[in-house]
Amino acid sequence: METTRRDALGLMGAAAATAATMGAAGPALAAHNLGSPVKTLFWTASVTPCDKNGAFEPGAFRDILAWFKHCGADGVVVLGTSGEFPAFSVAERKQIAEVALKDKLGLNIIIGPGTPNFPETLELAKHAQDHGADGLLVIPPFYYNDPPTDGLTRYYSALFDQVRIPINLYHIPGTSEAPISIELLRNLAHYPNLAGIKDSSGNATGYAAFVEAFPELNMRTGTQNNLEHALDHGMGAILADGNVYTAMCAKVFAAYRAKADYRAPLEKLRAAEKLVTDRAIYGYAGMKYGLSLQMGVPQWYPRAPQPELTAAQMATIKRGLDQIKDMA
Repeated sequence: METTRRDALGLMGAAAATAATMGAAGPALAAHNLGSPVKTLFWTASVTPCDKNGAFEPGAFRDILAWFKHCGADGVVVLGTSGEFPAFSVAERKQIAEVALKDKLGLNIIIGPGTPNFPETLELAKHAQDHGADGLLVIPPFYYNDPPTDGLTRYYSALFDQVRIPINLYHIPGTSEAPISIELLRNLAHYPNLAGIKDSSGNATGYAAFVEAFPELNMRTGTQNNLEHALDHGMGAILADGNVYTAMCAKVFAAYRAKADYRAPLEKLRAAEKLVTDRAIYGYAGMKYGLSLQMGVPQWYPRAPQPELTAAQMATIKRGLDQIKDMA
């Protein structure tokens, strides 16, 4: 049954009362369900394939997931930032999640249910749970810039009170304008399904502070510059780079888990990425085009308001990827 706004507001009121009773000493720590037996996994932050008219292509998405599995990804985040989640309706997001979860192919699949409001976030979170998601990646409610910690505690507590599967908080303040703080995580630490975070800020000092404060959680990096710190401290990663450089990313994690020198494949990955000099590869259109070239399939397109690639940008991406074919 879909959550009504009245139900949702009632749940948030109950969550606020719970938070208020935790006291100045803070919550008692619990054993946490991280959503995977191993923390040092590589999740691809997947794109969402659309045709020229912006319509979601279910068959193409199934092929993409199979490609990620073939190339060695451990898991996939569906409907994250790279998946253009704000550009899809609730009904579309349910369809996209169902395609991914119908046959997970052995992948660990995390769904992004976040919206600017609680009722729809809860609805999408419960939908993902009911269809077998391994976890959630929940962005704070965006639009209201830098909401106070007590407000975010109330928001997330209401979600934790209603959802059983592992929940990861999404720290991407440059986009959401609503940062995740260590204080917020401490306020939520008594929930056993608090799994960790994805830190896409790129701030090395801030990421190191997260890892130091919560070594028992999976404090995944969402940016490659913090990858060494993540692996050296037994943490995983969710990488948009995994769309175009899936196999190269996977080899970094395979080397780490084999107790080999993971820095050698990491340097190869970084050298490959430098060959694609135009930053269009990092945009939604660029990631989709680069992935389609890697897979040898027709091009996919971003949804408005994201721009399509120019002919010059496509040529730059193709030239760079042609140069690295023998490096993987």
